[in-house]
Amino acid sequence: MKKLWLATGCLLLPLFGLAQSVAQADADEDPAEISQDSVTAPGDVEPFQADTNTNPPPSIAADVAAPAFALNITAPDDIKPLLERHLDLLRYRSLTDLNDDELNRLIDTARLDVKKLVATLGYFSPLIQISRDSTGSTLADRVVNISVVAGEPVQVSQVQVGFAGPIATEPEAANQRALIEASWLLPAGNRFTQAGWSAAKQKALSQLTSKRYPTGTLSATSADVDPVAQSARLEVTLESGPAYQLGALVTTGLKRYDAELVRRLARLQPGSDFDLKELVAAQQRLSSSGFFNSAFMQIDTTGDPQAAPVMVTVREARLQKITLGLGASSDSGVRFSAEHLHQQVPGLGWRALNQISVDRETQTLSTELTAPPNEDGWRWNTSLRLQNERNGSFDMGSQRWLAGASKAGDRIDRSYYLEYDRADTPATDTAPVGVAESVSVNYAFTLRNFDTLPFASSGWALGLEVGGGTTLGREHEPFSRVLTRWQSYLPLGKRADSNSPDLRAGRLAFRAQVGAVVAQDGINLPPTQLFLAGGSNSVRGYGLRTIGITQSDGQVVAGRYLAIGSVEWQRPITVKGKLTDWEGALFIDAGSVADKATDLNAKVGVGAGVRWKTPVGPLQIDLAYGVALKKLRLHLNVGFVF
Repeated sequence: MKKLWLATGCLLLPLFGLAQSVAQADADEDPAEISQDSVTAPGDVEPFQADTNTNPPPSIAADVAAPAFALNITAPDDIKPLLERHLDLLRYRSLTDLNDDELNRLIDTARLDVKKLVATLGYFSPLIQISRDSTGSTLADRVVNISVVAGEPVQVSQVQVGFAGPIATEPEAANQRALIEASWLLPAGNRFTQAGWSAAKQKALSQLTSKRYPTGTLSATSADVDPVAQSARLEVTLESGPAYQLGALVTTGLKRYDAELVRRLARLQPGSDFDLKELVAAQQRLSSSGFFNSAFMQIDTTGDPQAAPVMVTVREARLQKITLGLGASSDSGVRFSAEHLHQQVPGLGWRALNQISVDRETQTLSTELTAPPNEDGWRWNTSLRLQNERNGSFDMGSQRWLAGASKAGDRIDRSYYLEYDRADTPATDTAPVGVAESVSVNYAFTLRNFDTLPFASSGWALGLEVGGGTTLGREHEPFSRVLTRWQSYLPLGKRADSNSPDLRAGRLAFRAQVGAVVAQDGINLPPTQLFLAGGSNSVRGYGLRTIGITQSDGQVVAGRYLAIGSVEWQRPITVKGKLTDWEGALFIDAGSVADKATDLNAKVGVGAGVRWKTPVGPLQIDLAYGVALKKLRLHLNVGFVF
């Protein structure tokens, strides 16, 4: 078969450097100040709140040559690290002139310090013993012994979450009130700790200010601790302030684009209730649009709450950008890519993207034009792709032209388009080498419901492509095509303190793909409309696009029906009980291609691998055994795409 060679002309384009990554500005923290807590206990002072983010004093950051005294702490596992990090007595070990009288005075004050620290963990009646002895004749031989018996911890006996302001009476806020009360982090029956108390208040405030009431505050909080009864009564009052509705967008930082583009990308409706999640999603849409390097949004609470302006600050991306890429995979070897992006083609105003990609299996040259979004978020687009690729046992040249519209959402992507295909056809048992052409009308959508990307631990996604058309040439023969994709993650455990997945327990990953082309026998259809399987994202243990229909001469060609399934067990790798960025995996893949559904006969691959969380997505390293081939094959792949 004659191979189609790709050639590119010299592009006289200004170079503005390598591509810069799109950065999104984080949402502002709520400016409201939390009122001072009132934590009372008979005969005691307010517990000290240890700052776990504070570094140790410089005098104890490293071992000193001759400390003024040695410190020996005997305490339960949850108390000892706190004392070793925050005990005030530690700061004086570096004093070389610390005499006995001064040390005795410090020991007297250390008892109260220990009591304060232990109280932050919920132990308000500890038994504390402090003694001093000497192992030699010098000051450095002195030893201070601290022993702590925690006793029974204080339990939360009662929680009262109150509301003040419009949220207390507005019917629209009923669900928000119920959510704050139901998700309170320190309910009755739990052990009272200062960290838990602070986290519970902060979450309640966040739930208040993230929806409808951005100026909300904690107007009153108290924790009434009874050490004798070992109980604590908690009270919190949330002051909502007025409910806010969104007004017009006020954008700064625009030079090349107009405010209308920002409004269409943000998709925030004036008059809708303030919702921080919606603002964050709109901010993400601006940042990921390619028009802006960064975007920042916040609501202006100084004006009318019923039409609060949304302040948008953007930094536009460069008009033109060159991106060079170098990668590798076990399926296709070393890959080189280059692309040129022009944000506004003169006279048209559309975005132009020209790309070239070369690896061992595939060589591609493409160009794409995309219009700015309309009022509904749809974008017109057209593209042309010239490609050489290894298709089964043959080298195939193909051309594809698309024209249509697409809309990318937070969870749903949709597109409809007209497609023209032209491709070399390999010699088969029933047809000689030739060229096939087709034209079709297609619709595609993708629905994603993962918890986080690109490192999903739970959720699912579904993709569907349907189309119909006719072949071109001397005979026009109709055909239809459908391709479905599905992927899901099933956590094997839940965290005890929430309904979120327990990452330590691992998960099961499921993947499936089913495709079919319905047409008369003998139709001269471009192989690009047919199916092949095999490779890192298909059936591991087999080469890229090597599973197809085997001819009488042993050559492999594409077929009309496709079925692929995969089950994978993934579990994080821990070191000394701590999670790492690595995971282990065991998997089994199966897939088949045939010209008749009844002829599908699965080829199986089994193996094991590891996953590594990298900045560009998960790196997948798998060693798979192809059962039909009776050979091992190494697969390397990076990134998450669905």
